[in-house]
Amino acid sequence: MSERSERTSDVSVAHLVDTVGDELVEPPLIDESPRRYSAIDIVGPIAVFAALVGLWYLMHHWGLRHIFDKPGYLMPPPHEILYDSFVRRVPQPDGSDFVARNDLVAAVLSTAKVTLLGLGASIVLGTAMAVLMNRARWVERTAWPYLIAMQAIPILAIVPIVGSIFGYESNTRILICVIISIFPIVSNTLFGLQSVESSQHDLFSVRGVSRRTRLFKLEFPSAMPAIFAGFRISSGLSVIGAVVGELFFRQGSTGIGIVMDKFRSRSLWTLTYGALLLTCLLGIAVFLLFGWLSKLAIGRWHDTSLRQST
Repeated sequence: MSERSERTSDVSVAHLVDTVGDELVEPPLIDESPRRYSAIDIVGPIAVFAALVGLWYLMHHWGLRHIFDKPGYLMPPPHEILYDSFVRRVPQPDGSDFVARNDLVAAVLSTAKVTLLGLGASIVLGTAMAVLMNRARWVERTAWPYLIAMQAIPILAIVPIVGSIFGYESNTRILICVIISIFPIVSNTLFGLQSVESSQHDLFSVRGVSRRTRLFKLEFPSAMPAIFAGFRISSGLSVIGAVVGELFFRQGSTGIGIVMDKFRSRSLWTLTYGALLLTCLLGIAVFLLFGWLSKLAIGRWHDTSLRQST
């Protein structure tokens, strides 16, 4: 290393030491250039989507009947699913029209509310638990086996028990969301907090900063990528918890799980698949929401999308 680069390194380290106690040390930007999209980024997803739709039509017209010996209406074609679920108007005896879209949209909004409330509770509780486990080793050793046990319990087995104890209203559905989604938040947050380099801890120790300052200005910023990875994993699990709770409880506000089960019991398969489609879109929307929040919180310094295509 040249003498000039050694002087530059010394100055940089001295600047970091002087500013640790006063402000958050921000890592340098890795790359400021925007990501360049290639043709495969667009053609690839379209091709896979077209292949899946084609496979669906094949199963409807030929596969179910000749391979599984089942009637084709069990997998109605996509255009019928979309039309019956969101466009078709069915006349009723009282002169009104039944539009499944109205029930489906209202139901998915109800499920979205339960999902976000449960996920929010998981984030608060899971982050607090991870901080405590990171601060005290005995807390980690005490709580970790029970967290693993809770993650290993089949959700379908515990939902009826939870409903019998706490009732069948929306609060119990939120509890189911917390049970199924809290583990990834705790594990990822704890991993991120414990993954800070020892040299960075030494830098903060030189200034004699408090544990609170070390937590909010070193450990949390360094752990943010892992924390938001846990949030994105838990977002999908929270949707599953909300829908499973609705399928079992069938009381309280009418969510997408209740509507889906009602259509299935009446053999309205196109509407059943329409409800399933909205459930998938809800999971994707929540996942994308936390991806967007991750970009806002972390910034460009850890954005993997900055990798240039070759």
